[in-house]
Amino acid sequence: MQTMTFAITEINQRSDLLPHLKLGFHIRDSCDDIPVSLRAALLLVNGQPEIGTSVENNQEKNNSYNLGCAAIQSTVSPVIIGDAASGVSMALLRSLGSFHIPLVSYFASCSCLSNQKEFPTFMRSMPSDAFQIRALARLVSYFGWTWVGVIGVESDYARFAIQLFLQESVQYGVCAAYTHFYPVVLSQQALDELLDVIQMSSSKVIINFSGESEMKGILRQVRRRNITGLQWIASEAWATAKSLWETFGDLLAGTLGFAIQRADVIPGLKEHLAGLNYQDRLPCKGTEDLNDVYSSYSDVTQLRVSYNVYKAVYVVAHALQDMSNCVVGQGPFLNGSCADPKNVKPWQLVHYMKGANFSALGERVSFDQNGDPIAYYDLMNWQRMPDGSLHLVKVGFYDASSPSGRSLVINDSVIQWPASRSVCSDSCPQGSRVTRRKGEPICCFDCVPCAEGEVSNTTDSLDCSRCSEDTWPNKARDLCIPKTIEFLSYHELMGIVLCVVSVLGACISLSILVIFFTHKDTPLVRANNMELSFLLLVFLAVCFLVGLLFIGEPSDWLCRIRYPAFGISFALCISCLLAKTAVVLMAFRSTLPGSRVMKWFGPNQQRASVLFGTAVQVIICVVWLLTSPPHANNNTDYSSTIIIECVTGSEAGFWCVLGYIGILACMCFLMAFLARKLPDNFNEAKFITFSMLIFFAVWVTFIPVYVSTAGKYTVAVHIFAILASAFGLLFCIFVPKCYIIIVKPEKNSKKNMMQR
Repeated sequence: MQTMTFAITEINQRSDLLPHLKLGFHIRDSCDDIPVSLRAALLLVNGQPEIGTSVENNQEKNNSYNLGCAAIQSTVSPVIIGDAASGVSMALLRSLGSFHIPLVSYFASCSCLSNQKEFPTFMRSMPSDAFQIRALARLVSYFGWTWVGVIGVESDYARFAIQLFLQESVQYGVCAAYTHFYPVVLSQQALDELLDVIQMSSSKVIINFSGESEMKGILRQVRRRNITGLQWIASEAWATAKSLWETFGDLLAGTLGFAIQRADVIPGLKEHLAGLNYQDRLPCKGTEDLNDVYSSYSDVTQLRVSYNVYKAVYVVAHALQDMSNCVVGQGPFLNGSCADPKNVKPWQLVHYMKGANFSALGERVSFDQNGDPIAYYDLMNWQRMPDGSLHLVKVGFYDASSPSGRSLVINDSVIQWPASRSVCSDSCPQGSRVTRRKGEPICCFDCVPCAEGEVSNTTDSLDCSRCSEDTWPNKARDLCIPKTIEFLSYHELMGIVLCVVSVLGACISLSILVIFFTHKDTPLVRANNMELSFLLLVFLAVCFLVGLLFIGEPSDWLCRIRYPAFGISFALCISCLLAKTAVVLMAFRSTLPGSRVMKWFGPNQQRASVLFGTAVQVIICVVWLLTSPPHANNNTDYSSTIIIECVTGSEAGFWCVLGYIGILACMCFLMAFLARKLPDNFNEAKFITFSMLIFFAVWVTFIPVYVSTAGKYTVAVHIFAILASAFGLLFCIFVPKCYIIIVKPEKNSKKNMMQR
């Protein structure tokens, strides 16, 4: 009220604003009561009281006033500044609507009042709750409070505010643990119901849309029940209510709230307040100097509501100034007419007020199409000073005129906290995803680890993303890392062992070849088909060395060499054995009278049989290479590994090669088995029989193992089968002969050979 009188006095003393007009005012106390407000408003707009200035000293009831401002020549107020309460303002607007009396509120923030169709004459210097609600939703989201309690007094202000908050908070992932309305007059039963809701909830953050009088009753019960650790979020109605601190400071430390914009200073207001004398105020004498004492009345450090009153008065003044500057014929009304500022009509004043655009104490004041000012809030934090007093610290701000991503600015480092977090469910860490709980709010959820092959690199991720074919999740499943490249390498232990064994087998084969060549004139070597033995040893050495082609990183050319080399080398070996077995059978058959068999199976025929047996395998391999050859392939089907492997290209080609070797081996085994008991001290047939049994055992075992293994182990199994079967042939056929040649040379004689 005093700020209004000061502003009017200031305007009347200015020469640059309304130099030909003087403003007067009537003041009525609304008592924050609708019937009282209506009666006072009707007195103002009907011209009572008489010309002059009057103040009804009914200030003890409530600090909310209807403020009227009019030209001093008129007894009718063409504009009302007030009320503070949204509900009272709505009642006044509905009652005064037919008079088109503009109402400028300095503290009514309900977003419902922005409806210009319903309230066309309403304006305010207080931002709409729609902006405060956006700021509150951003605030709780900023601190990760996804589980908050929302309470409010049973009023239009709180109902609309809570409804807006519930709508706005959804897009930020914030859920209301509960919403509860309580009556303006708080009975013990109403307080018990409210406190039961607060205590039963797991939420520690409470947003309260109320005034300070209701807050006192709530805090009194909170203390009685010894509820601690609550993080209060204040609406602008009590965000700077210092009177609460005196009694409940221990419960309110750390409170956060958006307060309406503060004026750093209104020049002259402090002096105006200090210069007032009050009569009939015992025990004061009425002559005290207010400069000598401190009181919240004379504290001008938090000029927020007062600043809104100051701006509201200046809106009227600037509207009248714009009206005075109107040029006849260019006016906004019918036929370009202008309004008479000395006999102003309310509807004319409304037009100019809505177009007001001026600067007040360095701030630009203007209004949108709903009669709302640009919203700006200070984020205040209630902090305890060392002496126990309250320090309202500005820790951020919300500027609705800034881009949405930068509208809220917070300085976390200076905030004092009573509690740190309030969530229904803990955040899902990276590497997991959110799964909703059926029938519960979206803030209540479970965390499920990402499935195999998927990652999430943000907290509270709704979905996990699948890694690309050549990457795989790390252990935490929050990052895709390159898959391990796998192939049988010369640098790993298994590759080294197989390489050494292959070379060793080739060396043993060549060493035996040297021994046989050195003793080529001995009966034992000569009696066992020396030429085929030499060829077999060479081919066995090749078989051992073929195993080396399966080690190392596969490439297309290597894949196209290894399989044909494997098939042809074994075809050579088995063909030689087949020829040797056939020679044994033919030799004994040729001893029968009149037999001419050996004539048809001499050295040339033996060589031809080896070539023929091998030629079939060569043809199979050539057809395979020409139709669908083997090639290198990066196999990404496995979890964390990319297997570089040789694929056969044609499965039929691979199994034909393997099957042909099996056919040769079966023929060799059959002939050797038939010749195993022929009378010869060094009959090779029985050794060939044993070698074929080992050969079959190796390759029959190889097939299921080969099919069931993967990666480098498949290659290792293949090499093992090659080496095992080659060693079986080498040891079964040649080791007994080497034993006689080296250890028992006396048995290597024609006499010993011919005993049977």
